[in-house]
Amino acid sequence: MATNAQSTKTISLGKHGIHHSNIHYQLTSDDLHAITIAKEMGVESSLGALAVNTGEFTGRSPMDRFIVKDAITKDKIWWGDINIPFEEDKFDALHDKVIDYLNEKELFVRDAYACAEDDYRLNIRVINEYPWSNMFAYNMFLRPTNTELEAFAPEWTVINAPGFMADAKIDGTRQHNFAILNFSRKIALIGGTGYTGEIKKGIFSALNFILPVFKNTLPMHCSANVGEYGDTAIFFGLSGTGKTTLSTDPNRKLIGDDEHGWTAKNTVFNFEGGCYAKVINLSKDNEPEIYGAIRKGAILENVILNDNGVIDFEDTTITQNTRVSYPIYHIDNIKEPSIGENVKNVFFLTADAFGVLPPISKLTPSQAAYHFISGYTAKVAGTEAGVVEPQPSFSACFGAPFMPLHPAKYAEMLSKKMIESGVDVWLVNTGWTGGPYGVGTRMKLKYTRAMISAALNGDLGLYNYDNYHIHSVFGVAQPRECPGVPTKVLSPRATWNDDEAYYKTAFKLSNAFRENFKKFEEHANEEIRRGGPQRYAH
Repeated sequence: MATNAQSTKTISLGKHGIHHSNIHYQLTSDDLHAITIAKEMGVESSLGALAVNTGEFTGRSPMDRFIVKDAITKDKIWWGDINIPFEEDKFDALHDKVIDYLNEKELFVRDAYACAEDDYRLNIRVINEYPWSNMFAYNMFLRPTNTELEAFAPEWTVINAPGFMADAKIDGTRQHNFAILNFSRKIALIGGTGYTGEIKKGIFSALNFILPVFKNTLPMHCSANVGEYGDTAIFFGLSGTGKTTLSTDPNRKLIGDDEHGWTAKNTVFNFEGGCYAKVINLSKDNEPEIYGAIRKGAILENVILNDNGVIDFEDTTITQNTRVSYPIYHIDNIKEPSIGENVKNVFFLTADAFGVLPPISKLTPSQAAYHFISGYTAKVAGTEAGVVEPQPSFSACFGAPFMPLHPAKYAEMLSKKMIESGVDVWLVNTGWTGGPYGVGTRMKLKYTRAMISAALNGDLGLYNYDNYHIHSVFGVAQPRECPGVPTKVLSPRATWNDDEAYYKTAFKLSNAFRENFKKFEEHANEEIRRGGPQRYAH
């Protein structure tokens, strides 16, 4: 539901230590759009959406994400390269410096919340230096009504100061930008970067700790939708694998596109109030719902426009990671409230640039746990400096950068839920077919949609030899037939026309899986370990 009406409530930021600032509280999306243009911080595109440039950073900076090590976190967080510890006193000093920086500035403040399910609701106050960052918060968090605002008490605070540059030697950061979570003070402190994704992922990371530790609820980096008979489907996947595209289905109601919780009562709820979609190569024909959401109220990030404001979605001059954020009500077919029940199907999406995984396959419970812990996709040549051929990329639980606990904790919770609810789990390759990247071609979206529809409708048949072929390397069950998809496409080996090259590449990828899994083996039981692929046989 749209709540884009101006609030009459006024606030002070004194309790946050901010004084003498010009505070704009709870401005409408239209107001923030207009202010951004007036300040020459953005332009209006021909589709009506605001277009901004996020500056030096066009994506998250995982090496500059920290968690304060304190009484709450020291014995629970999985410390390491992903969850980097930050000293309490260093945080306090840096926080004070950021607050001093914001004093006497023009600030944009928003009260919002995360988690559509009332029992899990997390009230948030977002303090932004830039108007378009505050508009992003309007789009991405859930929007309280004016009545709810009257008694609104924020639990967490996001302090977002893109213009503040840290001094790494003094402040304890790696470089001038940072995103730090403090669970004791309930603050997400972000500075030195204008990339808006840090705002939403900060709260996501906080919930990925709060929900499993205190609420017996599994947080998930996934999209979700619900069918006409009330069956919920969940889509896990890393950036670029099709989470947003495939869950935005005209025949099913969208619950959300990126962040959800799965409760002990078998309900799935959206954390957010909007969507944050990649727009590289976006077309009206292939993704009409997302294209249609790009209008007044949406924010385009780092796209190239011509003099008439027309967007070139294929131009990656600034970044491959071009984005749009929009409130979820920009999509016509949404579930209100953003909650689903009766989970029936779980899809793991991967863009396999090696071209060896089946376009869809059914997983056993042990395979599901193995692939969830692995979180595989692939980098393709040209997307990063030095990448000249496909490289496997593993991100535990399909969201390692946002997971404060050990991946096995989330995998155990997911396995338990899969067994309890009797869901079907599918591995879907949205990547390459007929050969690896550079030789084969990207799987046609219409085929992937047809395969997912068949899985949802029960058209892929019972798990038996007549209906499925067991892949000789990965052990997954690939369907022999699927409505709307040529039979040859269902067998990756058949699309290659070169068995020797196919199996050599398949074993190369299977070895990468096994090598990656070594760091989880001590935390994984024998059943999960059996879910992995075959070793290469010399």
